[in-house]
Amino acid sequence: MKNIFKYISKTSMALLLGLTISSCGPQDEEVIEVNHTESENTVELTKAQFEQAGIKFGSLEKRVIGSELRVNGVIDVPPQSNISIHMPYGGFVKYTEMLPGTKVKKGQLLVVIENPEFIQFQQEYLESLAKQEFLKAEFDRQKELFDEKVASGKTFQQAKSDFLANEARIKTMEERLKLIGFNPAKIREGNISASVNIFAPVNGAVREIYTNVGKYINPQDVIMDITNAEDLHVELTVYENDIPRVQEGQRIRFALANSPEEWREAEVFLIGSGVREDRSVTVHGHLEKMHEDLKPGMYIAARIETDSNEVLAIQEEGIVRFGGKQYVFAYTGEKTENGATVHDFEMMEVIKGYTEDGYTQISLADSEKDLSALQVVTKGAFTLLAKAKNTEEEGEGHAH
Repeated sequence: MKNIFKYISKTSMALLLGLTISSCGPQDEEVIEVNHTESENTVELTKAQFEQAGIKFGSLEKRVIGSELRVNGVIDVPPQSNISIHMPYGGFVKYTEMLPGTKVKKGQLLVVIENPEFIQFQQEYLESLAKQEFLKAEFDRQKELFDEKVASGKTFQQAKSDFLANEARIKTMEERLKLIGFNPAKIREGNISASVNIFAPVNGAVREIYTNVGKYINPQDVIMDITNAEDLHVELTVYENDIPRVQEGQRIRFALANSPEEWREAEVFLIGSGVREDRSVTVHGHLEKMHEDLKPGMYIAARIETDSNEVLAIQEEGIVRFGGKQYVFAYTGEKTENGATVHDFEMMEVIKGYTEDGYTQISLADSEKDLSALQVVTKGAFTLLAKAKNTEEEGEGHAH
């Protein structure tokens, strides 16, 4: 039997049979033989056609698929993870090798700042330390004389005042030196320098740098910004009508604009309490795991899973669209016709549900049939549809 692969309606079948009997003479050797009964939406493949098409089929899978809310958002970090590096007393940039995007570890050298005033600060500190021993001794001596009623109270009070004032000055200088970046203990050992090193306070990456070697940095100037990438999260824009559907702990799937097929996961951990002027609310999501290619400010398309159920699902490529409806092909078995093996398929209308991770929930339009009992084509459904349509056109165009 030649070209036995057909998808034709009952009306077309009757017409084709009539045309074959009445119009085709013995000289027409290309007539398609139809000596079997087909139901609507039936497709047949010979063994060779079946093998060539690479058809694969199997039972539908039970998968947990949720109803999803589609939203947009960005990758961002909380304010405490965006750190601006500055120098409280200013100075000239003596050294830096940082560039935007440079990864840094906590304690790594970022920049060296030089300022001649730093030497004066250290000198004043050491001078105050030197005075302290003398002032302490004088205070103790005057106290002893005052207790013995030998010295006047005024002299004792002056010695006490000088001692305490110098002690306060030393503590203030130590805090100023620490604020700049110096270690007072090393200064007491004689290590004096006009330069101070600034180190990375966290692990992260340089987001922006606003200086260069030789440039003067004012106290209010930001030298560079560092982002702690260990605390990246997603910030989604959800409009107020959909907010009641969103709850903490819900699953988030998101994809970057440059890789829309690569889905990553997060979890809702905070829902904004205020509605903005555009009637939207910010929803924050924790990443399930870190990704090296994620950067703050990246735009994302996201889906918040607002509900989930175990359903029968099929890979998306197993569903075809024809005539405005959705179909799958069910394998109904094989038989022998004219000594040849024939594989039968039935094109069945389905209703699509939710889609997740490449699988789509489906149900049969004919609710009397048991979907779970079917062997459904998972690979090659589009080939079957194309062959079926071609065969139907051939059948309709055979009249002469």
